[in-house]
Amino acid sequence: MSVAEALARLHARAFAPTGRGWSIAEFSYLIDAPHCHLAHETHGFALARVIAGEAELLTLATDPEHRREGIATRLLTQVERRVAEAGANRQFLEVAQDNPAARALYARAGYAETGRRAGYYARPGGTPVDALVLAKDLIA
Repeated sequence: MSVAEALARLHARAFAPTGRGWSIAEFSYLIDAPHCHLAHETHGFALARVIAGEAELLTLATDPEHRREGIATRLLTQVERRVAEAGANRQFLEVAQDNPAARALYARAGYAETGRRAGYYARPGGTPVDALVLAKDLIA
């Protein structure tokens, strides 16, 4: 199984049933891009990209059977270090307003809300949910 296939499978599990898992083609494109940075381990991964001194955390996924083991915290720390080494001074991300576990993770890691995208995340059979835009200054 390729790295892109493994990431796509894990992403689908991590975001079911509220989100759409990314495709193998999407992961292949991103992990091959020179400005993208991947931190991964067996049960999770974080993917970010750096452009013009800013980083964007594209996605962070943990296998649902291995949550609350510190995986997401380790991966977030690793990807922050990698993007800072690549020249990013600040990292942004989006998180669904209705995801208290992820919001708590990012708050513990020092991210603060800088904006909101109303109705950004579609929910199957439900009302769309706002995306909170969070940011953190990075130290190389």
